[in-house]
Amino acid sequence: MNKAKILKISLPLLVLVISVVVVKTLVAAKPPPEKKEEDQRLVSLFVDEVYSEVVTISVKSQGEVSPKVEIDLIPQVSGRVVAVSAAFAEGAEFNPHTVLVKIDDTDYKLAVIRAQAQVAEAQVNVERELANAKIKTDEWARKRNASKPTAFALNKPQVLGAKARLRSAQADLRAANLSVARTAIKVPFQGHVRSKNIGIGQYVTAGMVLGRVFSTDTVEIRLPLTDSQMAELNLPMGFMADANKLAPIVQFRARVGNQDKVWQGKIVRTNAAVDQQTRIIYATAEVADPYGSGANGGAPLAVGMFVSAEIEGVHSRDALVIPRLGLRKADQVYLINDGRLEIRTVEVISTSADWVYLASGVEVGDKVVTSTIPSVIDGMKVIALNREPLEIEAEVEEAAEEYQAEDFLLDEPEKEDLAIENKEDQPERLEALDEMPGNS
Repeated sequence: MNKAKILKISLPLLVLVISVVVVKTLVAAKPPPEKKEEDQRLVSLFVDEVYSEVVTISVKSQGEVSPKVEIDLIPQVSGRVVAVSAAFAEGAEFNPHTVLVKIDDTDYKLAVIRAQAQVAEAQVNVERELANAKIKTDEWARKRNASKPTAFALNKPQVLGAKARLRSAQADLRAANLSVARTAIKVPFQGHVRSKNIGIGQYVTAGMVLGRVFSTDTVEIRLPLTDSQMAELNLPMGFMADANKLAPIVQFRARVGNQDKVWQGKIVRTNAAVDQQTRIIYATAEVADPYGSGANGGAPLAVGMFVSAEIEGVHSRDALVIPRLGLRKADQVYLINDGRLEIRTVEVISTSADWVYLASGVEVGDKVVTSTIPSVIDGMKVIALNREPLEIEAEVEEAAEEYQAEDFLLDEPEKEDLAIENKEDQPERLEALDEMPGNS
């Protein structure tokens, strides 16, 4: 009885232990799954070869356009304003000797009349004294006196005094006429009005600022230059352009009305002292007739515009040339050597919209990366692609085929499994349709 009970209890436990041992043995004897090593996908980058070229490096700068001549319009006489020209308005253009403001000249014309009367009176006095001098000279001759007559006896000082008063009266007349002329306020150049401070009927005094005008014959642009840029242009401090010293040509650029405009000028002088705050040297360039013949397609080089300047260099040198896209931040470039990317620091001479000119850091024939790279590691494996259309098209087609074969096409066993699953699910879908209301 006890033996049967023990067997009844121990037999299930024995079977359970044997089952666990068998399962563990089978699991341990199972071969490990094969690990499929995925090939690393390399980044493909466009490259351009470095080449050497003899170039004349231009110097870039910038500045604000300012008039060469700008003055305050100030009257030299006082009076009430009786007329203001239509050309004397903010932004308006005026011609040389255009009367911009007219001051009442009535009082000044009366002063001219009084001055004319004084001149006439002084002329009569001169004639009188000359007549007296002649009479005295004749009388002295009739007396046959051996003594020599004095100048006063011959009326000579009186004649000189009368002539002096005549000259004074004539000067007063010229001053009176000049005051009348100064009631018509004008300037001797063509220009534009920057500001206007008066109106008709206003009383103005001599020295009062009526407005501000500037000449449009020539404009100036002050260009900041460093020591190296001055050396590149061969410009000394205190330079003054003349017939013996040719002025460097400058191209000015600005965007006007969504269009890029270009104007040409020349450097006429450089400062003789270094700016104490910025430690740079200023060169002054001029553009003649910026609102007329110097305008570009009707767009004047207007006063107040901020322009970029490109000054032609004078020295030719050998430079290493790479595309503008190849230059990275901190004057670095990415090169590809033997399938690996290399980061180098270069010395930049100058840059343009499309090219970068280098002094050192690369060699002729080096492959410079021109593609955009989100993240880069020095020494990473990459593929270099030259920028020939046929090679680029072949690389793109090969990459597309590889991408489709690996990621989009199913293997044959997967296709069969998918077909079997569809067949097994089909009876269940039919039964579900029959059970739906309206299909009985």
